Amino acid sequence: MKRILFTAVSLGMLGVLSQAQAADLPYAKAPPPSVYDWTGAYVGVFGGGGFGNHNVNNTNGQAVPFADFTANYSSTGGLAGGEAGYNWQSGNYLVGVEGDLFWSGIKGNDSSQFNAGAFSGVTGVDADNLRWGGTLRVRGGFTVDRWLMFFTGGYAFGSIQHTNTDGTTGVVDRFNVQANGLTAGAGFAYAITNNLSAKFEYRYYNFNGYNRPNPPNGAIPYTTETTYSVVTLGIDYKFGGPVVAKY
Repeated sequence: MKRILFTAVSLGMLGVLSQAQAADLPYAKAPPPSVYDWTGAYVGVFGGGGFGNHNVNNTNGQAVPFADFTANYSSTGGLAGGEAGYNWQSGNYLVGVEGDLFWSGIKGNDSSQFNAGAFSGVTGVDADNLRWGGTLRVRGGFTVDRWLMFFTGGYAFGSIQHTNTDGTTGVVDRFNVQANGLTAGAGFAYAITNNLSAKFEYRYYNFNGYNRPNPPNGAIPYTTETTYSVVTLGIDYKFGGPVVAKY
């Protein structure tokens, strides 16, 4: 009987001691959550569509009193290209640099306005074709884990082909101009995987005007001003840069 009582007391004491030792053990914290890190080099592709606005001035003067152009017309079309860049992320803020090159099919002319007699003094149809272009830009943004909201701006360049066509004699002037200007825009991106992200972006281009002081075939001198608005979707691949723990 004494042996049974001693065994029961011993087991009870062991249980109390075990609970006391467990209370003294350090608390095991859950592992910290991970957050996506946008830092790193990347390359990508993009495609979309654009809208151009073109003003033409010639020596016959303005078609409408107080208007700042002789003729105005629009252009539309698609574009596609590739890009490369590098991002630096600190906390929730991001800065980066990016460059791109693209092919463009954005073109248009003022034939409908010309045929309707809207442009007094204009003797031919003007047309513009943005054939290709590119940019060198800086970016700044704000991240929320795998989401990135960004703004971008910088230098833009491209090749625009301008054609002036007379209704009787056909093409009277055609030339290519290497346009330079500025671009600015904004967009957002989402990291689908640790290396692959998708983005939506809007960009505005303002190219310098070009002057045609002595066009051939008797065409009157003229100058042009051109702007573009472009919307694209893209996919980027980021090299390295795994997610990091957030403490």
